[in-house]
Amino acid sequence: MIRIQEGYLNTLSEWRRDFHRYPEPGWLEFRTTAKIADQLEEWGYSVYVGKDIVVGERMGLPGKEEMDIFFERAKKMGANDKWLAKMEGGYTGALAVLETGKPGPNVLFRVDIDALPILETTNESHVPQQLGFRSVNEGYMHACGHDSHATIGLGLAEQILQQRDKLKGTIKILFQPAEEGVRGAASLVASDLFDNIDYFFALHIGTGVEKGVFVAGTDGFLATSKYDVLFEGVASHAGAFPEQGKNALLASAQATLALHALPPHSDGSSRINVGTLHAGAGRNIIAPNAKMQLELRGETTEINAFYENQMRNILEGIATMYDIQVHYEKVGGAISVPSDKKLAEKLANITKALNIPTVEYQYFNAGSEDATYLMEKVQSSGGVATYSIIGTDLAAGHHNECFDIREEDMLPAIEIWLNMLLHLSEEEK
Repeated sequence: MIRIQEGYLNTLSEWRRDFHRYPEPGWLEFRTTAKIADQLEEWGYSVYVGKDIVVGERMGLPGKEEMDIFFERAKKMGANDKWLAKMEGGYTGALAVLETGKPGPNVLFRVDIDALPILETTNESHVPQQLGFRSVNEGYMHACGHDSHATIGLGLAEQILQQRDKLKGTIKILFQPAEEGVRGAASLVASDLFDNIDYFFALHIGTGVEKGVFVAGTDGFLATSKYDVLFEGVASHAGAFPEQGKNALLASAQATLALHALPPHSDGSSRINVGTLHAGAGRNIIAPNAKMQLELRGETTEINAFYENQMRNILEGIATMYDIQVHYEKVGGAISVPSDKKLAEKLANITKALNIPTVEYQYFNAGSEDATYLMEKVQSSGGVATYSIIGTDLAAGHHNECFDIREEDMLPAIEIWLNMLLHLSEEEK
């Protein structure tokens, strides 16, 4: 088994702290992508960026003003114009490809790179604050570990080159944009760069798994759909001519109650949540508009689809009831796909040989994950896929302003994937 020298952690920490200091949310990862692409190209990888890989419809695109701010910021910070040209308009993310020149498997690793719209704490007990790598992009933060995921991907890419002579087939590493809000992967799967993958690996750091423990395969991520809804009514004076108004506020409130009153599903768990609701123009005005953000989740893709249909019926029925217009846009989504148990077993054998405490397969009801789109594509074409968890001690829970990881836990993630690659090449004999 190949072990990586502990001193390599210094390199990983430097990368991770740089990503942490300059967080960028989904579809706006201009600097992050350019930095990754520059390094990959320097190492000799074939690099595909932005419009090279993002070929499908993108969900949940930020507004033009926010997009321009992040694009210009990346440009001022020295992002390579070659990559920026491929990313203009919010096409981000990178794919590294290494052809070994020897017949063998087509292997894809996926890491995500986006941050969250969270104001990072300035508490002196917060390590990024102490050590000077707290976010400089106020209101945005790597609060889910994607800075470490991007680092794991880069570390894997560099370590692969040290073992290149032993490897076979084609190796791909995807640095995926816009995982938060489950927006990015669905726009990538149509690219032929992800066709005919034999083995697919993705992972997440933390998520409640004990430090030092590796979960080789997971199931239980919920299928989900995220929607923005706009109700359009007619304003009118609430005292003089109330009958002339069409009340979007009441319609949106009725829709909220109806959505939350939907019954549970007999085939599995489900979630419905109206997270935001803003309506009206003034106390003496019949509300002419309302905006809602909601999400649906289901234990299976079919359950989630059932509630999507129910949602449409409710929104359109209430629009008719109140004689208003309703418009809804899907801004995120993921499906439910289990890991392949045989591949998880192979991966677990690697981690056990590395003396890493291992859980071979776990039902992991921990929200949703859009890597499932890539997993489904791989599995539907005859390949196998697994989603893994690497444990760490967290300073606070995911999506919290005090979130932080233990950086030393990035190293075993790279070792596991590297040795898995070597094993797959050895199998080709």
